[in-house]
Amino acid sequence: MSECTTRRSRRRLFLQGSLIAGAAPQLLMGGLAKAGEGASDAKPGEPAHASPNVTAGGPSPTVTLARYGAALRYEEIPAPVLQRAKDCMTDAVATIIYGASLPWSKMIIAYARQNGSGGRSQILGAGTEPVHPPAAALAQGAMAHAFELDNLTKPDSGGHPGATLFSSGLAIAQDRGFGGRALLASFVAGAEVMIRIGYATQHTNEERGFHAPGTVGPFGSAITVGHLLGFDAQTMTNALGVAGSCSGGLLAFAHAGNGAMVKRLNVGRAAEGGVVAASLAAEGFTGPSTVLEGEGGFLRAFCPEYDLSQLTLGLGQTYETMNIMIKRYACHITAHTPVEAILDLRKAHGFTAQDVASIEVAGSQRMATVNNIARPADALLAQFSIPFCVALALYRNPVDPRSFDENVARDPAILAMTQRVSMSVTPGQGNGDLASTVKVTLNDGRTFSERVTAFSGTPERPLDRAGLREKFMLLTRDHPESTMSALFDRLQNLEREQRLEWLRV
Repeated sequence: MSECTTRRSRRRLFLQGSLIAGAAPQLLMGGLAKAGEGASDAKPGEPAHASPNVTAGGPSPTVTLARYGAALRYEEIPAPVLQRAKDCMTDAVATIIYGASLPWSKMIIAYARQNGSGGRSQILGAGTEPVHPPAAALAQGAMAHAFELDNLTKPDSGGHPGATLFSSGLAIAQDRGFGGRALLASFVAGAEVMIRIGYATQHTNEERGFHAPGTVGPFGSAITVGHLLGFDAQTMTNALGVAGSCSGGLLAFAHAGNGAMVKRLNVGRAAEGGVVAASLAAEGFTGPSTVLEGEGGFLRAFCPEYDLSQLTLGLGQTYETMNIMIKRYACHITAHTPVEAILDLRKAHGFTAQDVASIEVAGSQRMATVNNIARPADALLAQFSIPFCVALALYRNPVDPRSFDENVARDPAILAMTQRVSMSVTPGQGNGDLASTVKVTLNDGRTFSERVTAFSGTPERPLDRAGLREKFMLLTRDHPESTMSALFDRLQNLEREQRLEWLRV
């Protein structure tokens, strides 16, 4: 396998280069440039770290990422990056609370309580009986991803920052008594590493049959936990090395047409794996220092194509955390632009489902194959199916996750419309590109078309505070409104919190 830049990576580098060329000095590709050097003493509830020192040439990518993850300081992170992290974590809390009520989540919660009782970490939305950190991370990671509501990144890295990094970070922070500033800094450290690893895969891990968040998540989770525990570079390198042995998760559910509960488990295991990896590294357990790039390492083993340069591109100068996006619709991320397009076309032209003869959706190869499920067996696979989600948007509100109830996959009107949705590939569009073109043909012969590249919640169109609150309150509406509103406000001021035991529902 060649380590040279592939056709996919050249496309991404071209796009990134175009952004850099037009960016202001402090606002570059992938996020904000680092705002100054130096740091003050650690604050209460925050572990001490040295300043990052990332240089070109020198150590291996694995070691370079470990050094960065160990050294990043809260004081060095620009305010917009911290706000994006807070928004991501606030969103994660809402998705976890919503996920707690679902039957597959209840199974995992029961397992976590049975096998992890006696700790100091909470499982949000599941009462106040604490468990040990690995169990809390497992449960909350799966719960956050329980209903296609949790945040991820654009460009698509395959990572789910809220579900993976927040779940593991909160578990350790509550167990060890760390505060909001420590959790924020560790989250950003984990995101900067995990997202870059995801970009390096060129998303070809999924072409080989792996579920991306289950493969890249343990690395980010290990960095988050290691940062909280104050790891030096060597211990953090070992944490990454061990995390490689926790990496996994398959896409068999997408092809079998059943068993989609494991999709949630893959993300929970990613959060848990990072806790396990860092906890072992803290005790002196070692892992390979070339786990990402070396022979037999993650990229060579999991990815038929990959780009090593993405591992450290812009590290220490740009913040990939700014690429985190928050979902607006309760469906798989590949369905977001088609759903947005169909809603826009309906609003602009006033047609109803009864007027529609056919719908054509053009996007990536992944969208036209993996997410092209004409007859999903259940609600979980319905959310994973682009044709079904597009059809549903003509009959129900895709913003409300309750639209995907347990009977939705048997709705005759939605199923009939799903058969009228065809999928095709846009020439040259990479699998990480979420853009789509939707063409609607009406019974009277009229046609309408729209191409959507960004939706509300993407880095180009981020949710404002009001939009984030609206989603938070929608997902938590089964709890007292005043309590949830106060919780939202407290999460948005997380840096003021000296400890996090209060974060439980």
